[in-house]
Order: sequence, then C-alpha cells, then structure tokens
Amino acid sequence: MSAESSVSKPGAAHPPKEQHQLAGLDPRERGFNRPVEFEYVEGGCRARLRYEAFRIAATPVPTSDEALRSLVGLLHEQGYRQLRTQWSFREGQYLGNREPWIEYPDPMPVPQSWWARLTRWLTRGDHAVSGDPQP
Repeated sequence: MSAESSVSKPGAAHPPKEQHQLAGLDPRERGFNRPVEFEYVEGGCRARLRYEAFRIAATPVPTSDEALRSLVGLLHEQGYRQLRTQWSFREGQYLGNREPWIEYPDPMPVPQSWWARLTRWLTRGDHAVSGDPQP
C-alpha cells in the first residue's frame, strides 16, 4: 500500500482513508488511547500523535506502516510502554473494534554494571552512612 493511496492530504474535506488507535502506558504509567494522524508529505508519510501537551511526529517514510513503526520507536525512546495499535478506518470505512490489536514489544532494558549502579546510588544522595552526624 503506497503512502499516497492510504493517507489523506492535510486539509482534505473527506474522512480519513486510514487511521489507527494507539494505546499503552505513558512514562508516568498512566494508560492512554489516542488516534494516530497520518500526513502525506514530500518523501512519503508521517505519523503524528497528540497526547495531552505532548506532540510527536515521525520522520517521513515511504509507507504508513513504516511511519507507525517509526512513531512507536520514538515513543519507546520517550519512556512509553506496552504500546499497541489497531485500525479504526481503512479506505474511509469505520472498522470499530473489528480489527485485532498489534502489540509492539517494549525495548529490553540496558543492563547496568555494578559500578554504574553504585555510582547512581552514591550520586542520588538519598542514603545515610552510619556514624555520619545528622544535621
């Protein structure tokens, strides 16, 4: 499916040809469910998400599927987790909940060495060493 055939141009008066819902947990572990907007731009398709005051847009890529995956990757980098998407419009037809949810695995956490954990613990300053005078 090409980006031109699957995405409405900005300012179009007709309903979107393609739209997805994106759900998951934000960095504060709150659940959310928002529509993903697709925009046809020079160079392909861009996926955009608005969530409260947060706005994010993926770099244009050739297809809407790639744009969606790119958006999910950006959200993972921002700390969003348990992300999943579902078609809500296809070729201008409303699909409701008839389509399955597509889940995107969370990135694996980078293991930290014992030295990195110790340094983080020492620099946080929320520990007390016995024998230190307390103010």
